[in-house]
Amino acid sequence: MTDSSVSRPGFTLAAVAVVQFLVSLDLSVVNVGLPQIAAGLGFSAVGLTWVIHAYALTFGGLLLLGGKAADRYGRKRVLLLGLGLFGLASLLGGFAQEPGHLVAARAAQGVGAAALAPAALALLAATFPAGKARVRAFGVWSAMNAAGGAFGVLIGGLLTEYASWRWVMFVNVPMAAVALALVWRGVVAGPPPARRGRPDVAGAVLATAGMTLLVFGIVRTDQHAWTSTVTVTTLAAAVALLTAFVHVERTTGREPLVRLGLLANRSVAGANAYNLLVGAAMASAFYFMSLYLQHVLGNGPALTGVQFLPFALGVVAGSVLAVKLGYRLAPRTLLVGGGLLTATGFAWFSTISPDGAFATHVLGPSIVASVGFGLCLGPVVATATAGVAPQETGTASALLNSSRQIGASLGLAALGTAAHHRTGEPATPETLNDGYALGFALSAALLVSAALVALTVPRRTSPPSQAEQTEQADDADSLPARN
Repeated sequence: MTDSSVSRPGFTLAAVAVVQFLVSLDLSVVNVGLPQIAAGLGFSAVGLTWVIHAYALTFGGLLLLGGKAADRYGRKRVLLLGLGLFGLASLLGGFAQEPGHLVAARAAQGVGAAALAPAALALLAATFPAGKARVRAFGVWSAMNAAGGAFGVLIGGLLTEYASWRWVMFVNVPMAAVALALVWRGVVAGPPPARRGRPDVAGAVLATAGMTLLVFGIVRTDQHAWTSTVTVTTLAAAVALLTAFVHVERTTGREPLVRLGLLANRSVAGANAYNLLVGAAMASAFYFMSLYLQHVLGNGPALTGVQFLPFALGVVAGSVLAVKLGYRLAPRTLLVGGGLLTATGFAWFSTISPDGAFATHVLGPSIVASVGFGLCLGPVVATATAGVAPQETGTASALLNSSRQIGASLGLAALGTAAHHRTGEPATPETLNDGYALGFALSAALLVSAALVALTVPRRTSPPSQAEQTEQADDADSLPARN
């Protein structure tokens, strides 16, 4: 018996769809409001990026722990806990009075999302294990994932201009409440899997701390050169923490966050590398486009949000198209095609001009990039989870989400720093345009790299056989005795 609502797949799909929309919305809803947040709370230019980093790093760094918790303690239970924390953190963030308050609230949101996202995706994978129903379910998931991220910019713009930037935080509260009700009433809680050992909390802390220091070191290169003592020391400490994380995973007496055999799976490894690069490119591009529309073209938050609408619709259209094509084409084909199409759109974006206009410099590339992005969302999830035993679906789901969030933070740190260096001083619409154009060009290069990575993924993936499941379980049992 699995910990999923296999007897009520419709309710499970609805609950997971709302949860994914909420998580994706929160990744982008603050983007348009960043200038107003900076003015309202007194953020510096560098400090403002931590409104995004605080969420992405805790989300990405703790996702593996969240996946293990979902596998061990029950997916419904962990999902409810994550939703409660997410809603409370959103409420407190809306009342923030200084930069530290908002950054702390965003970090707490990331912790909540790290619990709820892998639990929701594991429920979906267990409820729809194979066939057309699985393709359709992951198509719905990818559409909601895309819609949340893209419509988040529209909603954020409207709320910022006509209410207050605080509503980009408050808006999550009623959605979290709806999701809680759907999960509570619609998802049947089965018994959790056998508890082999306690999750590796130390590993999660080391991974999150290491990634945070790595991003901090990159972001601070606008003030300290790459060869400066401050930068070298910070990056060295980050490498030391991440090395310690790998050592702990190999030797811990508790249940490691990632079983090494899972990473040896070509589909899992390829999908996560692909997702890391796509996450880096997409987070950076959203950031640059929001600032280009406001700082270079001079649009207000509401109009900026409206101008993201074609992107939102394009992602949904690409996700629907991926479902139809998924019956005939291998996931790898969609990953390659989607990555290259999105890269083409971003390369087009890199031709932006200080005297440009929405119709000539934004609309066309938005449609091309968004359809490509939508094409790859569902296939990358299906690829990363199809060859995984049921008892590890939570871990595999968390690993995929983690790669995207860590990629988003690293990408924004690296590409944002490169754009800042290209802009220089003083920052005029012309110099800002040059910086944003470079950022788009680098995003396109990342997506071309992702398409190349997708070629390493097997053409077809399928759920593991009974023998493979037994072998994976034996691998887990052969790990050191748990505390």
